[in-house]
Amino acid sequence: MTSITAKRNLNPKRRHRSYPRVVKRARHNSYRVKRSADTGSRYASPATIRLVNLPRELTKTA
Repeated sequence: MTSITAKRNLNPKRRHRSYPRVVKRARHNSYRVKRSADTGSRYASPATIRLVNLPRELTKTA
């Protein structure tokens, strides 16, 4: 269990976002303002959760 919560596993590399990080109204932040071309992506299935560097003995099923 301690290997799952190791520092290298808690902050993995940033992923590519399918929906841009924008805001509806510009205030005092650095986000882009939403435009008509900024549309979201809809997916048919839920997200897949992958734990990196998981030891083999934890992946076995009972």
